Amino acid sequence: MTSYLNKIENALIPLAEKYIPEGSSSKAVVDQWLHALANGSDLFASNKGINASVILGILKDVLPEKHEVNLKELVYSHLVLKPDTSPKLKFIDLFAGIGGMRLGFQNNSGLCVFSSEFEKHAQATYSANHGEFPFGDITKIDATDIPDHDVLVAGFPCQAFSHAGLKLGIHDTRGTLFHDIARILEAKKPKFALLENVKGLISHDKGYTLQVILKTLTRIGYSCNISKDVIHNGSAKQIQAEAKKMVLKSTDFGVPQNRQRIYIVLWQDGLIDSFEYPKPTSDKVKVGDILEANPDPKLTISDRLWDGHQRRKIENKRNGKGFGFGLVTEDSPYTNTISARYYKDGSEILIAQNGANPRKLSTREAARLQGFPDSFKPSQSNTQAYKQFGNSVTVPVITSIAFQIKKLME
Repeated sequence: MTSYLNKIENALIPLAEKYIPEGSSSKAVVDQWLHALANGSDLFASNKGINASVILGILKDVLPEKHEVNLKELVYSHLVLKPDTSPKLKFIDLFAGIGGMRLGFQNNSGLCVFSSEFEKHAQATYSANHGEFPFGDITKIDATDIPDHDVLVAGFPCQAFSHAGLKLGIHDTRGTLFHDIARILEAKKPKFALLENVKGLISHDKGYTLQVILKTLTRIGYSCNISKDVIHNGSAKQIQAEAKKMVLKSTDFGVPQNRQRIYIVLWQDGLIDSFEYPKPTSDKVKVGDILEANPDPKLTISDRLWDGHQRRKIENKRNGKGFGFGLVTEDSPYTNTISARYYKDGSEILIAQNGANPRKLSTREAARLQGFPDSFKPSQSNTQAYKQFGNSVTVPVITSIAFQIKKLME
């Protein structure tokens, strides 16, 4: 089965090369086409003349004679994390990382029809788990090439906007990655969008960054739980006060991690009046719930590193910085937030051990701390795995938000 898939992919590469956006690969185009054919969604670049008959005509020369090959089985048979066979909504996954947002929507009968991620190691992990190699540089992708979808999901970097001569339209966001979200929303007009960012977005540049983002989105035809009157005529403090209601905590959704993020849910003007954010679950969790029974002894930190952590904590306390390391036990209700720098020294989350120095989390434990299933395959590089989980989203939070969005589309 895998050999057939490889033959098919190789046969489609010459055609795909005519449609590769700058900064992407032929594999991204071919994978999107094959998944689209398998699940009945739109093909990338269909606006440029690509259609199923063109691709299937090429495949006739590759597929074995007198043997009907089920394309859906061919594309999905080797995947553990398969999409629903009867999807209720279609979404695109921008700034996709390793696919945490994707999993949350797939858990709610969502079908991903396009993905984009710039970082090569994250691309590899995404491909290994989802069977699709993401497109690359989103700034080089023509929005009209992207398949139609119901929901746009994106976790995007927090960047400042220039204060010079702004009219607060979409063109004022040029030079930032948020601009690409805005231009795709403007071109494709999905019913909903979910934008995830650090809680610090609310206070970034004294609230100016958030204000530009919301004014831009409302001017291209989208609403959120902050009224347009407040967005356009209110103060930064008023906007910030309302935006705090969009912050959700991982600890409230069955994950023992003190992670807070802002989740901006948007909808086409007039579609609904307001969005009901998910309520905290009643699940009681503790750090021990995500720990492995027999952790690798190599995770135990050295005397030198442990001494350094303790020394820095004393120095930081003396200087009023207040942080050195985060030490928890299996009975602790939660850990600190895991970050992309965790691979360096593990200081934000150390697990206490009887009769030994504390230890770092394993990569599997890091995955669990973000709510990834044990069937998810981390990067084979521990450094990259820690970075990727630290940069990712908490899957159960996204699952809960996606459930609320799906209800509105039923």
